[in-house]
Amino acid sequence: MERAIAHMDLDTFFVSCERLKNSALEKSPVIVGGGDRGVVASCSYEARYFGVRSAMPIKMALRLCPEAKVIKGDMEYYSNMSHTVTEIIKEKVPVLEKASIDEFYMDLSGMDQFFGCYQWTTEIAESILKNTGLPISFALSTNKTVSKIGTGESKPLGKLEVTAPNIQNFLNPLSVRKIPMVGPETFQLFSRLGIKTIKTLSEMPVEVLQQLVGKNGHTLWKKANGIDETPVIPYSERKSISTENTFSQDTIDIHQIRCVLSGMVEQLAFQLRQEKWLTSTISVKIRYSNFDTETKQCKIPYTSADHTLLKYVLELFKKVYTRRMRIRLIGIKFTGLVHGCHQMNLFDDTEELISLYQTMDKIKNRFGTSSVGRASGLLK
Repeated sequence: MERAIAHMDLDTFFVSCERLKNSALEKSPVIVGGGDRGVVASCSYEARYFGVRSAMPIKMALRLCPEAKVIKGDMEYYSNMSHTVTEIIKEKVPVLEKASIDEFYMDLSGMDQFFGCYQWTTEIAESILKNTGLPISFALSTNKTVSKIGTGESKPLGKLEVTAPNIQNFLNPLSVRKIPMVGPETFQLFSRLGIKTIKTLSEMPVEVLQQLVGKNGHTLWKKANGIDETPVIPYSERKSISTENTFSQDTIDIHQIRCVLSGMVEQLAFQLRQEKWLTSTISVKIRYSNFDTETKQCKIPYTSADHTLLKYVLELFKKVYTRRMRIRLIGIKFTGLVHGCHQMNLFDDTEELISLYQTMDKIKNRFGTSSVGRASGLLK
């Protein structure tokens, strides 16, 4: 049976949410992001016309588009709107994967015998627009890669079907950067070699691609040829992420405890960013030598940045550690998670901080999680 995979993406999601609150923003250039030293988290199509792009420094964006209205993002509001959209889709499809806060995959295989898959997907998109006011685009094809590329080509408020016989004709003229796996570095490498279109990439020998980009070469070749067997993974939200440390000897050494907490925060924050989560609630637990256990928690702005999380963790530890007694165990838990498409909280962090974290995460991915870290996490 031929698969039917739909990909849906909310158009300029953060901007669309803000326009629901303030209709005066309609048809105007809008930037959602941080302050003067922050970066663009999202921008309207009117701002994109001037060259504004996501992750661009706000200062640069305003030089390109001085008339743009800059709005501080509200991750909790966006998360609630995303949840509403998710519930609408869940009621109507057999298998749903939530790829990010504004992006969804649906496996509609076999549903053609009951109702045309393209018509079914169209009605879901219309239901989302009617019930939330949020514009959404989609594409339907035989696999996730082609559907995702198709959605990008259909935006804004677009709908597209790429049937199996037409897949290669659809992909061939497109830029190689349209393939989801092709990042800036790989695109630059391909450009230097004259590989600009998906057609050129699809016709290259697999062995040559593997020599150029390593183990991902074969996967890239398959995607360029419209082949992707990746399944749609049923959606489920992670409720929390946590870690605990039991000391080899009960301790009252505050410096040692703070160092351990710093290392634990760094480990959990890296995991958040790898899985593309942001947290809004922190809990700190301590267990005394007599096994009495105490916990304190606090709500925070959504983030996955070590320096922000550590500040709150140390404040909570100060509040929860009320007895002059040795500690046997400490624990940290992050809850209130939202699954977003941004590794950092782009509403609060500066371009320099985001660049620092991205560099550190690359090093950890390549050389291991202990290859680089904060000095505060090291015991002296």
